[in-house]
Amino acid sequence: MKHITLFIIAIAACLALNATNPRKQVISNFDRSASNHYAYPYGTDVDVPDLTAAPAGYEPFHIDHYGRHGSRWLTNGKVYEGPIKQLNKAKEAGMLNLQGDLLLRQLTRVNEASRERVGDLSDEGAVQHQIIAERMYRNFPEVFSGDARVDARSTVIIRCILSMQNETMRLRSLNPALRITTDASYHDMYYMGWGYGEDTLANDLRKSVDPISNGMYDKYLHPERFIAQFVNDTVWAAQNLDAKQLMRDVFDIAGSLQGHDSFENINLYHYFNNSEIFELWRLKNIYWYIHWANAPQNGNRMPFIERALLRDMIEKSDAAIATGEHGANLRFGHETCVLPLACLLEIDNVNYSCDDLNTLHENWQDYNIIPKACNIQMVFYRPVGTVGNKAEDVLVKVLFNEHEATLPGTPVTGPYYRWSDLKQYYEKKLSTVIDWSVK
Repeated sequence: MKHITLFIIAIAACLALNATNPRKQVISNFDRSASNHYAYPYGTDVDVPDLTAAPAGYEPFHIDHYGRHGSRWLTNGKVYEGPIKQLNKAKEAGMLNLQGDLLLRQLTRVNEASRERVGDLSDEGAVQHQIIAERMYRNFPEVFSGDARVDARSTVIIRCILSMQNETMRLRSLNPALRITTDASYHDMYYMGWGYGEDTLANDLRKSVDPISNGMYDKYLHPERFIAQFVNDTVWAAQNLDAKQLMRDVFDIAGSLQGHDSFENINLYHYFNNSEIFELWRLKNIYWYIHWANAPQNGNRMPFIERALLRDMIEKSDAAIATGEHGANLRFGHETCVLPLACLLEIDNVNYSCDDLNTLHENWQDYNIIPKACNIQMVFYRPVGTVGNKAEDVLVKVLFNEHEATLPGTPVTGPYYRWSDLKQYYEKKLSTVIDWSVK
């Protein structure tokens, strides 16, 4: 009996290890290797864990939210066009084989469909926000009851505006009495979208880490086997094609196709072996970390580019607490805001910091953080029956991609934290920021 028990424990430990092993996670589901192109994976209620019941005597009354747009077309048309130009060059030289010709035809079909749609929200992207809205409404009916106020704002980018539209329209269909307002203006871009905010040095800082990311690709990406599938002469290919760029572009397209219904019969992943898929993901994971997260390589400064956004969330949450009005503030933007904001809020392990980029993937995986339609929901709770709220009585929990998350400090119970404690912590953190707008 003892041996059987030990065997069961060993099996359970093995399963747990595999479940958290990023290589196994990526290889078991190639879509995860798409990094920020990973389609929102929580399409059904089965995919999302059950939520912890509210503490006795408490009910939700307000949600403060920031979410990324849904799945989209790639934002750089050169990624679609570049591989076609390279493969056509090989074809004109008589160097493209049958496999290469097949890839060329597949890429041409995708490129033609993408014309005049670069960066646009996809069909799948729209559905993702409808699903999120419905689940938000069902999870927190008290927030959206009666004529609750919903203030929705978007960056000025079309795919974000359409994401907002899909989410708010779904909410209105569930409760026509909702008082919903929507807006998308440069007026709000100082906190809604990076690049318009207080930190004028952020772009320079990201450029400063480009050599690190580029150097990792130069060192660890080996396209020889990949390119040999498509050409008759690998020596000619080495002299005439940018094999690394071709490999990276095809991989980006492969990952993006999961966000479109119309490409279900095109699978570009089969041109890559498991090791190549994992390595391409690992390198992209490093890119996202050093450019947008709490990385020593960027001076651990990227989280603070969202300080204006966090201040806005605090101010609007306090206003909802003071008035007692139930409803939500919904914001729609980009993963380049969600990621640093999640770091600034210290959600789960997103704020992880390490010097060794070669072991980063063991503790930090971008596909868990910034899939398409990733979102942060701060859900506020008050004692049942109260209207004018005291801040010290208000509790809050955060859903990160609809999963209950840990926050800094000690919770009152389960995932529920006292808002006054969290607010004090975040305001103190924001007060330590130096004036980075001056070189």
